[in-house]
Amino acid sequence: MLHVAAAVASNAAAGKAQARGLVVVAFDRSPEVYLDIMLRHGLDSNALSRCVRILDCYSDPLGWKQNIRSEQHQEDSGTPCSTNKDTITIFRSVKDVDKLSCSIIDLGRGFEGEGKTYFSVAVDSISSMLRHASVQSISGLLSNLRSHDQISSIFWLMHSDLHETKFSRAFECLSTMVACVEPEVVDSVYGEERRGDMSFLEHNYSKAKFHVRLKRRNGRVKHLYEELCVEGYDVKFISATSVSIEVNQSLLPKVQFNLELSEKERSDRANVVLPFEHQGKGEPIRIYDGRRSLPEAHQDPNLTTAALLDETEALKSANPKGEIHYLRDSDDERPDSDEDPDDDLDI
Repeated sequence: MLHVAAAVASNAAAGKAQARGLVVVAFDRSPEVYLDIMLRHGLDSNALSRCVRILDCYSDPLGWKQNIRSEQHQEDSGTPCSTNKDTITIFRSVKDVDKLSCSIIDLGRGFEGEGKTYFSVAVDSISSMLRHASVQSISGLLSNLRSHDQISSIFWLMHSDLHETKFSRAFECLSTMVACVEPEVVDSVYGEERRGDMSFLEHNYSKAKFHVRLKRRNGRVKHLYEELCVEGYDVKFISATSVSIEVNQSLLPKVQFNLELSEKERSDRANVVLPFEHQGKGEPIRIYDGRRSLPEAHQDPNLTTAALLDETEALKSANPKGEIHYLRDSDDERPDSDEDPDDDLDI
């Protein structure tokens, strides 16, 4: 989450994203940790004050510290966030989900920009939120943020191994993309061998498997696979095409028949005479390239004299009887293709 938030903030500061800023809802880490990692990614203090707002739900989530200070008549200036008042806002009522939603939107509206200003939201731990609120209330919060007209994107982190499967699925239904980070090496106790001489714990500190499930607009799910490497304060992703193909093939159902055609079957299918396609009656089959007038047809060297005479006689006779001939747009078109032509159409 630290590196993703830093990358989003960097793109917003450089003007490479629709969002003008990032609102970080910090539950698991101190706001200073986020500011430090963003500074290491090249953001200066001016960019942080302009493009980053942190809602601090970590320092005093239930307001107990403030109550103790008020009882002891101590000033509030001793808080660790006093040096970054423009960037950090302390939130002391994490159980009130409605107030949390209003605070996030108010911080996002504070970004400067011409016209409608968009911003992104990062929630660093849904698991920590579940300690104070129910699944229904948190799901409602995320749905309201998604439907807000000024929020361009929202992403969150959840430790799925700490919760029941039904809780994880409830939040996956709200998302258009689910990214899972799994250990690179698994202990042999669980049935898999450890690779290499390095301890599997040390190996997993620097490398991991990164699986992505992306929901497309037509309802299909696209699976991606990459390797994640941590080098110092930077995270790099290495594409693994061969492994991605294996992952996609493993998701296919195991059936008792072949889903692919052999070379002989493809050749036999190509020789089948389709009843709805015009066969030319001995003449070369012409590929239809749009409606043409008769003078344009005379200039076409691909048309034979007999074909031109047939077209001329058909126009002169004006016979009410006619035929419908199917002509393919190109040789690449397969008449019996079951592919959806709008599969990759982005509307």
